[in-house]
Amino acid sequence: MAPDSQLNWQDALPDAFRTYRDGRRFEEVECIIPDIAGMSRGKAMPAFKFSPEDTFFLPISLFYQTITGEYVDMDIENQWMESDIVLRPDMATACAAPWAEDVTMQVINDLETREGEPLGVAPRNVLKRVLAFYRNKGWQPIVAPELEFYLTKPNIDPNEPIEPPVGRTGRKGAGRQAYSMVAVDEYGPVIDTIYDYAEAQGLSIDTVIQEGGAGQIEINLLHGDPLMLADQVFYFKRAIREAALKNGTFATFMAKPMRDEPGSAMHIHQSLIDTKSGKNIFSNADGSPSDAFHRFIGGSQAHMMSVVPLLAPYVNSYRRFTAGMSAPVNLEWAADNRTTGIRIPNSGPEARRVENRVIGIDANPYLAIAASLACGYLGLVNKTAPRPAAEGEVYDEGAVLPRNLAEALDGLEEENPVRDILGEEFCLLYAAIKNAELEEFQREISPWEREHLLLNV
Repeated sequence: MAPDSQLNWQDALPDAFRTYRDGRRFEEVECIIPDIAGMSRGKAMPAFKFSPEDTFFLPISLFYQTITGEYVDMDIENQWMESDIVLRPDMATACAAPWAEDVTMQVINDLETREGEPLGVAPRNVLKRVLAFYRNKGWQPIVAPELEFYLTKPNIDPNEPIEPPVGRTGRKGAGRQAYSMVAVDEYGPVIDTIYDYAEAQGLSIDTVIQEGGAGQIEINLLHGDPLMLADQVFYFKRAIREAALKNGTFATFMAKPMRDEPGSAMHIHQSLIDTKSGKNIFSNADGSPSDAFHRFIGGSQAHMMSVVPLLAPYVNSYRRFTAGMSAPVNLEWAADNRTTGIRIPNSGPEARRVENRVIGIDANPYLAIAASLACGYLGLVNKTAPRPAAEGEVYDEGAVLPRNLAEALDGLEEENPVRDILGEEFCLLYAAIKNAELEEFQREISPWEREHLLLNV
C-alpha cells in the first residue's frame, strides 16, 4: 500500500483515537467481530499491514461454537469445509484499546459471504436486518441501554462460590446498598479506570450508580441509534473487564453470579422517531400516548415469549427471574412500575419510551436489541392492542416468563413471525447452539447434588 494511502485513512480516524494516540507510534490494529455470545473474535496485525480497503477473512465455523467452545453439528451442506467469510471494517467504530501496552486500535467489522451478501447469522447483521424493516416504514428506533454487572473477588476455582470484592476499606462489599455513593467510592479505582478507558475510546457514560447487590454497579448509556449503542455495549463490556483486571478484581456479566444477591440486567429503553418530522411517534400532538405507543407494547407482549432465549441466553439466566430479586417474571406493562417486564418510565411526551426489563446483561447486545425491536415492529404493523395496564405489584401474574432455557427454546423453535424478521437461517443456528449448550449443562453434576444427594438418598 502506498504511504499516502496509509496516511489518508489514519487522518480520517475518529477524534477520540487521534487524541489518544497523541503523536505516539501506532503499533497494532485489531479487526474484531461480535460472536454469538457477544464476545470479541478476530485477528490482530501490525498497523502498517492494515488498510480499510484490504480484504480479511475468518472461518465461518466460529459461529458454530457453544459458549464452552464445542462445535455443533447442523444440517448444513459442507459445514466442515470451514469456508472463509469476508471482514469489512466499519471505520466509524474505530477506537483505542487503551489497556494495551502499545498504541492499539480496534475496529468492528461487518461480515459478508464470498459473494458479497451480508452473513445472515452474524449478530450485527441480524440487528441491521431488523433496523431495515423500520427504515422502510420511515421510522428510526432510539434506544438507551442500562448495564448492570458485578465486581467480584478473583475466582480462579470454578468449584468455589463467587464472592464480593474487597474495597478500599479492606472489607468485602455489602449488598442492599442501592444508590449508595459510599459503595461506589469503595471501588473508586475501578470506576476511575472505566471512565479513563471510556474517554480514550470516545464512549459516553450517562450515570454510574451502585445497584442492590454486593459489588453490583450500573452504568447507563446515552440514548441513540440502536446499532451505535449495541457497538458501545460491545466495547464497554470488554473495557469494564479490562479495568477490573487492572485493579485486581473480576467484572462479571453473568446474569446471576451469586445465590443470594440480585441478578444483573440490561434494561433497554426504546422509542421511535418519524424520520421526516423528527417527532417521537409514541406521543400525539397533544402529548397523549399514541396508537403506535400502545401497539409497540402490544407487539412486545404478543411476541416476546418467542425470543426469550435471545434475552436470557444461558441456563444461569433464569436464576435471575426470582420474585423479590428486582427482576420481573412477567410480560405485563405499567407506568413507573418495576415489577412489570415492560415499564413506562416517567417522562414528558417528547421522551415517551418503553423499557424492556426482561433482558439480562449476559445477552448479546445486538441480538437482544434486535429481538426486542422485532417484537415491537410486529405490534406496529399488525396493530396489536396491549393487555390492560397492570395495577400495583405484579409478579407471577399474566404472561409469566419461562422457568428455564428448555422451556424458552420451545417458544423460539415454534413457527412464529419473529423468525421472519430476525432471519430463518439465524434462528435455526441459534436454537441449535442453545440446545447443545443445554445438553452440555445437563451432563454436569453440581456441588448442591454432591452435598445433598451423595449420602442422603
